[in-house]
Amino acid sequence: MDFKDVIKSRYSCKKYSSRPVEEETLVRILEAGRLAPTAKNLQEQHIYVATRPETLEIIDAVTPCRYGASMVLVVAFDKENVYTYPGGKRQSGVEDAAIVATHLMLAAADEGVDSCWLNCFDPDRLHAMLGLPDNEEILMLLDLGYADEEGKPLPNHFSRKPLSDTVSRL
Repeated sequence: MDFKDVIKSRYSCKKYSSRPVEEETLVRILEAGRLAPTAKNLQEQHIYVATRPETLEIIDAVTPCRYGASMVLVVAFDKENVYTYPGGKRQSGVEDAAIVATHLMLAAADEGVDSCWLNCFDPDRLHAMLGLPDNEEILMLLDLGYADEEGKPLPNHFSRKPLSDTVSRL
């Protein structure tokens, strides 16, 4: 698919069918995340692929937003392996993981796989429930799957502010 078509057609799916994502397709999506740029090429991301029923139950316990997806990617980063900006006030972990997650999401759309970026959950609670390493921090969850026949964009999805409201020249 042409990149412009990918970014125009991708939406947050709120209802998934039971059709699983094929392993070859998942690998291509994960590879796109692996190729994402990170500060100083630290590649501090760690992606957990959640498909086991007991893991999905844990995710359901912390968010109402799985929407029946058969797979959820848990996007985390190693908070001990991040670039610290000059001035010492910011670190690259969140932004690098967000770039990785965006690559995953857009690659999924390119593969015909629907997704939904989830941030409606307590990352510390999920971290503990999944038993993740102490040095990792969860940024977000990415539902992956194929939309149910009723899984369409929300009515406000295609509503966008004009560029003049969001861009300024200096």
